[in-house]
Amino acid sequence: MATFTFEIVEELLVLSTNDKGWTKELNRVSFNGAEPKYDIRSWSPDHSKMGKGITLSNDEFQTLLDAFRSKK
Repeated sequence: MATFTFEIVEELLVLSTNDKGWTKELNRVSFNGAEPKYDIRSWSPDHSKMGKGITLSNDEFQTLLDAFRSKK
């Protein structure tokens, strides 16, 4: 079985914290040594475990930002 690696390259924002201390965060994360992507997911307090989440390329993240900015 292949080894899975991740590195939080940049911590951007903590969106919320649950009763067990897990935080939902927006970070830049490199998975398996690849170029970092924007990532929204839940993390254990020591960042050793992660929940399900979503990753966005730079272009996808920019599209999302543009959509939010255009809403009035």
